[in-house]
Amino acid sequence: MVTFFAGADSDQWLSSFKRKAVSPFSLTVLLSFIVVSAVLVNVSSKTPFLDPLFQRLNSFGSLSNPPLLHWPFSVSYTDFGNDTTFGSPNVSGIVQTIGNRSTELNRTVATSSDGKKVFHNAHVGDVVDEPQDASFASNGSESAQDSIFANASGNNTEPVDAHLGDLNEAAPKSSDGQKNGFDKPQDPSFANNGSGSDLITVIANGNEKKTASTDAHLDELTSSSKAPAAVTKSLKDCDLFDGRWVKDETLPYYPPLSCPYIDKDFDCHLNGRRDNDFEKWRWQPHGCEIPRFNATDFLERLRGQKLVFVGDSLNRNMWESLVCLLRHGVEDKSQVYEISGRHDFKKKGFYAFRYEDYNCSIDFVSSPFLVKESSFQGKNGSFETLRLDLMDDTTHMYHDADVLVFNTGHWWTHEKTSQGEDYYQEGNHVYPRLKVLEAFKKALTTWARWVDTNIKSSHTQVIFRGFSVTHFRGGPWNSGGQCHQETEPIYNDTFLAKYPSKMKVLEYVLKDMQTPVSYLNISKLTDYRKDAHPSIYRPDYQSAQNEIHAQDCSHWCLPGVPDSWNELLYAALLKTGRGTWTWKD
Repeated sequence: MVTFFAGADSDQWLSSFKRKAVSPFSLTVLLSFIVVSAVLVNVSSKTPFLDPLFQRLNSFGSLSNPPLLHWPFSVSYTDFGNDTTFGSPNVSGIVQTIGNRSTELNRTVATSSDGKKVFHNAHVGDVVDEPQDASFASNGSESAQDSIFANASGNNTEPVDAHLGDLNEAAPKSSDGQKNGFDKPQDPSFANNGSGSDLITVIANGNEKKTASTDAHLDELTSSSKAPAAVTKSLKDCDLFDGRWVKDETLPYYPPLSCPYIDKDFDCHLNGRRDNDFEKWRWQPHGCEIPRFNATDFLERLRGQKLVFVGDSLNRNMWESLVCLLRHGVEDKSQVYEISGRHDFKKKGFYAFRYEDYNCSIDFVSSPFLVKESSFQGKNGSFETLRLDLMDDTTHMYHDADVLVFNTGHWWTHEKTSQGEDYYQEGNHVYPRLKVLEAFKKALTTWARWVDTNIKSSHTQVIFRGFSVTHFRGGPWNSGGQCHQETEPIYNDTFLAKYPSKMKVLEYVLKDMQTPVSYLNISKLTDYRKDAHPSIYRPDYQSAQNEIHAQDCSHWCLPGVPDSWNELLYAALLKTGRGTWTWKD
């Protein structure tokens, strides 16, 4: 308020005031300069003196509603919904090391009531140079998320949402215009860690830490992107196969090169593979927690029983994984042995690992089609056929098992089976031509009929493991198909293949069976894992004559993905809760 004085001096005072008064615009500029200078001094000060004022101003806001005071930095806020447990933000500079470069990231730090610190949405795209090599995008020493996460001081910090560039471009496509889930993305910021889910969970030193993906715009790239729901479902109600891969630094369950029973074709470390990130991913269903694999508990529940895998080499891959998982939990390793003393399991036949301390065995029976491979005497001589109406002769080796794990599928993709010319036989009739899906349905119907007739569900639990997706790019396995140098999973769901037609046939057959069958639907979860195949890391990849052999993009390195299949087998048995497998949430 301005007071005007009466008398002769008033005119003189007014004249002086008009000369000296500061305009509103100039006053605003001056005050803004003072406030900005105070904020900058406060930020650089070791003891910020304006924090109490900022906290008082921001006490009217929350992380889900922008506070009253806006910082002079490019910072956005992550929406925590109705969560009001987070206090006011403090400004902090975080030095992040990416490969061999250091980048100063201005981040908002929110401190929760339990003392955790969460770094919010530092838009790095405008302040850092694009990486010049693929080490940042693919397999550098530290990713944008991992470098902050490696906190040697032990402080409980969680990095969230570092925007590493503009990710509004469409998903990359291959030269033929089709979506290609195996080619490296062109945008380094996308290649770094674009997850198919809004959140990635990382586990270190046994503590689970949830962090938003470094690719915060990924929901614009995939329609199936979603944050994991809170753990609300019991194991009984859990869909084990609807989930995501989460980083878990406590894995693998057994050290590489520690198990002498891994096929040399699956032992990637033995064959020269040096990276190991592919071993550190765990499958996490949405909305529920599954029990971690416990070798001692598994063996105790299997005491006095027999578990048998029946199928092709992918089931042998899973069988060797379980043998090693369980062996690692046994103190006296000499009490674990193959009953015939064999160490090579590639030949067709029957193999059994005995766990003496528990009086149980884990067996494998080679039967790639489940039905019988045969021959037929035609006008021009004898030729191979596949009897769609008869089971393989190996059934006597496993009909009395306590747990049966079946699979078939990969041999149905070979040339002879896929073409279906003069190959499929029923009775004395050989089909001149039969579509592979129809033949597959007939074979599975024969298998289902045998199970319903010969398996007592009161004694034996039956599991069917689904189709394991392959990742050959540039051609099939025998025509130059490759998966070498794939070091990260697929993060974008739009790159995933369609649900296999053969598994639709399986589901059709299972619904008409009398015997309960647990379906391990691992197709989608394996589709993500283009990073975990042996590829060139196999004994016979390159011969002495430098002849290059086929890469293996079908089977899986061990330790690796089949360990997760067995963790899901463990969860599925507990979920069913029959016999010794009862479980309480």
